[in-house]
Amino acid sequence: MAIDSESRWRLVRMMRAKGEEPKRDHQVEIRDAVPGDLLAVTEIYNYYITNSVVTFDLETMTVKDWESKFHWIQGLALPFIVAVSESGQILGFAYVAPWRQKAAYRRTVEDSIYLKPAATGKKIGTRLLDTLITKSKAAEVKEIVAVISDKGADSSIKLHESFGFKHQGHLGKVGFKFGRWLGTVLMQKSL
Repeated sequence: MAIDSESRWRLVRMMRAKGEEPKRDHQVEIRDAVPGDLLAVTEIYNYYITNSVVTFDLETMTVKDWESKFHWIQGLALPFIVAVSESGQILGFAYVAPWRQKAAYRRTVEDSIYLKPAATGKKIGTRLLDTLITKSKAAEVKEIVAVISDKGADSSIKLHESFGFKHQGHLGKVGFKFGRWLGTVLMQKSL
């Protein structure tokens, strides 16, 4: 998922001012996540909770929360991956999780992709989604659903379209965050 371009560049400028911009590594490795990555995952995700509407979570998560989610996803043999710079910095992460809890949905998942704000615009999200789709096929996933905020997530919609995700619908005013109602765009890809 991504935020609108104006907000993204505002976040990038803010991160640069704090000295948090990742080095411009020529090599970004996409690999399976390990427990040691979860502190960075937590920091990346919490940034979006407190500064954007791309996630509808309202309360920040702890590393322990992410450890539980990570082990749950691992236990289902579903992919959870990270993008790592040459210097070892986690630039982003992606995973799939069950779309719904009922057993008949077991081969349908929802994807999630998050990048450090300063890592956007470098095709890292593209590489994460490409790898996530490949690993999802290997895990015998049949359908991937993307649930994307209908406010400021045009780049996420375009990313999913570029991988063949089809628009399946729009749910208006299903979330309330930062004093405003938000909807979601539903997209789907068959594997």
